[in-house]
Amino acid sequence: MTQIQPIRGMNDVLPSEVWRWQFLEATVREVLASYGFDEMRVPVVEQTDLFKRAIGEYTDVVEKEMYSFVDQGGETLTLRPEATAGMVRAAISNGMLRGARHKLWCVGPMFRHERPQKGRFRQFHQVDVEAIGFAGPDIDAELIALTSALWQRLGVTRVALQVNSLGTAESRRGYRELLVQHFRAHYERLDADSRRRLEGNPLRILDSKNPDMQDIVASAPVLTDHLDPESRSHFETLCAMLTDLGIPYRVNPRLVRGLDYYSRTVFEWVTDALGSQDAVCSGGRYDGLIPQLGGEPTPAIGFAMGVERVVALIELAGSAPPPRGADVYLVTQGEAPLRAAMRLADELRRALPGRRIELNLGGGNFKAQFRRADRSGAPLALVLGEDELARGVVQVKPLREGAPPQGEAPIAAAAAAVSEWLARLAGPRGEGS
Repeated sequence: MTQIQPIRGMNDVLPSEVWRWQFLEATVREVLASYGFDEMRVPVVEQTDLFKRAIGEYTDVVEKEMYSFVDQGGETLTLRPEATAGMVRAAISNGMLRGARHKLWCVGPMFRHERPQKGRFRQFHQVDVEAIGFAGPDIDAELIALTSALWQRLGVTRVALQVNSLGTAESRRGYRELLVQHFRAHYERLDADSRRRLEGNPLRILDSKNPDMQDIVASAPVLTDHLDPESRSHFETLCAMLTDLGIPYRVNPRLVRGLDYYSRTVFEWVTDALGSQDAVCSGGRYDGLIPQLGGEPTPAIGFAMGVERVVALIELAGSAPPPRGADVYLVTQGEAPLRAAMRLADELRRALPGRRIELNLGGGNFKAQFRRADRSGAPLALVLGEDELARGVVQVKPLREGAPPQGEAPIAAAAAAVSEWLARLAGPRGEGS
């Protein structure tokens, strides 16, 4: 019978890799909590119309990449391609707005039918952070400072910040007309996607990666030259705050982001370490999205961080602490000692929370069991055979340099003895590892 293969672009994360993910997730939780953000969990599947209304009809995401289907009840549903729309929908449908302000985040899988390549997958994971109900540039600066703090905590250095302002929808109307005029003058050189976007949303043409069009894009009018006064003041204040915080940045007037709901501040952290997939964290302000989805007009800003790409940067930096092994490995011989060792292992887990206690299962002679104990990474092995069980003791054998010398302890007092022995080891395991 042939093997069932994984779906292209949807990858397994194996135990040999997942420890870097856990390091990232634990760091994210700590940093976001320190900034006052609360976790929220939203469905992976939403109404297709949610993403059409939020992301925009003329984006690649909606036009080409969404996993959509009709369920048994006749509803058209979509696996979420991003998290902001679902977070905002949840805030509206659960009555969370009404003048309130929220700092929220979630983490989980997203789905886009793209061509798989390094750093780009069909199932990928994002950390999504949203601040709802905040209008000023101060929250924009705090979110960027938060991402900067995350890089420091994660040991990631090969990232650089780009910022821009898209202004308001009103100020973009005049700029849109200038873009249309510019690109129509070069219509014969536009590719098919750009010609289609010319009538729907010409700003998307600025996202084009077609090398044959880069000179046309480069000569297009610059949005920051056409900002309304309030948006210009907002952006200048943000830049001043970033300077005060000591966060280096570059104003990139071509940074428009790929989703239609952005307004005013947009930002992106990019890297030169991952080839063509250089964006690792992107976000911006979306003051018009909430009323677009049926809520009261409410300012908001957020960002999404690509987990796979950040994990790749962590691996390159070698900044994640090594995967944790066992603290204690129990070796037994005989049926009665095995049953006693199972009871002892459970007692140790209750008495030593946070410690990793492994019991040899599946039999094997002492030599085979000690090989397994060595592979487990444990500094100590507890040995319980017929003789030890008869005397009511357990042998303690050191497996690593620096472990306490070999000895015995009463089975009834094994938890206290093991706790003392582990505490005597240099750099106690299980605390901060």
